[in-house]
Amino acid sequence: MNSKDDMPPEPAAEQSPHLSLFNDRPAAESDGSRLPEPAAAGGKRKRRTRRVLLWALVAVLVVFGGGIGALYWTANHYASSVQRIPNAFPSLSADAQPKAVPNSGTTFLLVGLDARSDVPTTGAEAKGPAWKVGAARSDTMMLMHIAADRRSVSVVSIARDTWVDIPGHGQAKINAAYSWGGPALMIQTVQNLTGIRIDHIGVIDWDGFRSLTDAVGGVDITIPKTIEAVGGARHWDAGTQHMDGDTALQYVRERHGLPNGDLDRTKRQQNFLRALMKQTLSSGTLSSPSRLGGLLKSVGDVVSVDDKLSNSDLYDLAWSMRNLRVGDVSFMNAPFGGFETVNGQAAVKLDQNAAAPLWEAIRNDRMDQYLTEHRTTSDMLGDSVR
Repeated sequence: MNSKDDMPPEPAAEQSPHLSLFNDRPAAESDGSRLPEPAAAGGKRKRRTRRVLLWALVAVLVVFGGGIGALYWTANHYASSVQRIPNAFPSLSADAQPKAVPNSGTTFLLVGLDARSDVPTTGAEAKGPAWKVGAARSDTMMLMHIAADRRSVSVVSIARDTWVDIPGHGQAKINAAYSWGGPALMIQTVQNLTGIRIDHIGVIDWDGFRSLTDAVGGVDITIPKTIEAVGGARHWDAGTQHMDGDTALQYVRERHGLPNGDLDRTKRQQNFLRALMKQTLSSGTLSSPSRLGGLLKSVGDVVSVDDKLSNSDLYDLAWSMRNLRVGDVSFMNAPFGGFETVNGQAAVKLDQNAAAPLWEAIRNDRMDQYLTEHRTTSDMLGDSVR
């Protein structure tokens, strides 16, 4: 592992108060615990540390829909490819935003765009999904809550056609918020809707998942029932299909021909992420330098995060999730309240009464209890996905 002096400069950010495996910080906390020595002698120990770290990073990578942690395993080479989004948060007083609850985990807002702006970022030639007024709408929105004990992750999709109040613009579909005001307005809109303080944002280009899928050798997706072609939608045969990047992209972006339209599409996207996670762990990607390199390069091409996330923050987050397993990640849709037509537009209603306890559970880091009580609802992602 390279020394700290060899690492690329980090973006300005508040230093994390806890120890990092990757920083030259004191070896012991006040409670006397010690972190593993990153430069410990002995090939066997090094290999074990790498395996544990790789699994933790890829777990974050896949759950994030593109991942932050995995890039930093080879930070000296890949950190610069992760773009930072400046001014990503609303410029509002603390009183005008949901109150942050101490020791309640970390909540990301994940945004998948329907287009990518090829605008060089300041001080770099790399291209990132910079926001331009009207250039793109958010095609996918997910709240990802990482429990404070780092033993579970909950991903909640918000349908792109959900009818909401967008500050300064009145009522509209929630995906218009990004188009009108970029990440800051998107965060403000979601915070107003849920009462949850957003800690970080990740912006993802769904097109980039083609290369992610190909980097792990494709994914296996099971179609439970044959779906006939409708309009521009393709025909899907029932059964398990091995999908390459192009086919997987069609799978996650399609909504025509699905009984519940956008709601079924969000479940497909979640099903894809789950399949990608499983495939990453079983395909030998972690033990193949060429496959791992391709995966990491693809991640850097499709993900941007807010500039409050320093390299050290990402390292610490990834290391803290080293024991996460596929079964520790839950997926669901925000509670569905029905379809409606508003001003000639087809929209999705959120069931506010059913959503209230969900937002409360995320806000106070009680998702394990919530999932135990609501695991049988239709909003949960099951084993069978259209």
